[in-house]
Amino acid sequence: MRLALLSDIHANLQALEACLAHAREQGAERHAFLGDLVGYGADPGPVVQRVMQLASEGALVLKGNHDDMAAHPPAGNSTLGESTAWWTHEQLDPAQRTFLAELPMTLQDDRLLLVHATADEPALWRYVYDAQMASLSLEAAGRCEGVRYVFGGHVHRQSLYYRGADDNLIPFVPTPGVAVPVSPRRHWLATIGSVGQPRDGSPRAMYALFDTARTQLTFHRVAYDHHAAAQAIREAGLPGFFADRLELGR
Repeated sequence: MRLALLSDIHANLQALEACLAHAREQGAERHAFLGDLVGYGADPGPVVQRVMQLASEGALVLKGNHDDMAAHPPAGNSTLGESTAWWTHEQLDPAQRTFLAELPMTLQDDRLLLVHATADEPALWRYVYDAQMASLSLEAAGRCEGVRYVFGGHVHRQSLYYRGADDNLIPFVPTPGVAVPVSPRRHWLATIGSVGQPRDGSPRAMYALFDTARTQLTFHRVAYDHHAAAQAIREAGLPGFFADRLELGR
């Protein structure tokens, strides 16, 4: 089976549809959404509705921190995410809000553990920016029987870690479009990047495809009309910074 892994869509409908189309071309048979369907972007309602449709067809869906804020807007306004949580909340209908509120934070599917942030204390929304955090997440995942792969998002970058023969965690820099053999004899952790808001200097959308039969993981970058997505943000009256970073990939 080929599983398309998508995370951090951030209400970017243009990027989502581009990645779904690309995944179809790659033979994807199932989808997994690893959180942050909303936040920052101009189309939270259409994005959530699209994911709800795919969930009804068997897609796996997790809750991210922005989904949590959209379902239960905070009283504060101290972060960029919090500043637009109420706006996002008001764009969603009751069914969409309930869908986000009821999403799980982690899911195990055979040898896979899916998370938004980390497997250890997922509600803290910690970032896997380095091997130390990746190791903590893998150790927690190891308490789940049979898990060999941890796939997450949250950091908006694509990265891969595995345990070497000496039990040290080794980082690996993936090349987009090149399949990486990921033998189940090892333990692996990948952050699959952001569909709707890449932050590595390129505006191209990110997702990954896991071929369970061949045990290969391929990271992809997908060009889409990021200018249209940025313009939609400006027309919605959201902070211009959200639009600027789409065009800059930062």
